[in-house]
Amino acid sequence: MSLHPRPLSLTVNGHGVGPLDVPEGMPMIDFLHEYLNLTGSRLGCGIGECRACTVIVDGPEGSREMRTCITGAHYFEGRKVRTIEGIADPAEAAAQAPQPGQPPRKVIAISPVQQKYLEHFSFQCGYCTPGFVIAATVLVERLAKAPLRPAEVEQAVEDALRPHLCRCTGYVRYYAAVKDLILSTPGLTLKG
Repeated sequence: MSLHPRPLSLTVNGHGVGPLDVPEGMPMIDFLHEYLNLTGSRLGCGIGECRACTVIVDGPEGSREMRTCITGAHYFEGRKVRTIEGIADPAEAAAQAPQPGQPPRKVIAISPVQQKYLEHFSFQCGYCTPGFVIAATVLVERLAKAPLRPAEVEQAVEDALRPHLCRCTGYVRYYAAVKDLILSTPGLTLKG
């Protein structure tokens, strides 16, 4: 990583951030942790395999996951990013987004994905949970635009969650929670 700073401006959880001088080559996860005090994304493997560090990048093509341990902060210049802290009640989270150097503020309501994970007791240690919430959120948002047949739900959930690693091996409950959410939410599946 170069110590040469470069200005960085982006939107995080609906709140404009920057320009801030950030060292070139600094991983995004370090920027989130050190500059914004957003520590919900976890540094697990550090090589992009476990995906505990993922965030959502929103763009014209929709939302997509991005690993922050292997992606430099400057890649996100001008982009819209949602962290795990921005998943619960996005309007409330955006209104309460912390400023650099300030602690995160309380968020009032959890998302439907988070609620289903709680109902299904999906996590054990919880270290991988932010990545699984991000993956499920991206899937649900994609299905809201392009629903699929109920018979295709299980495969879609497996495809979305498969890249994420859970060291406690809690996969069955994560998968069941997301499948339950999709099948019980109007508009995510096609009728008939």
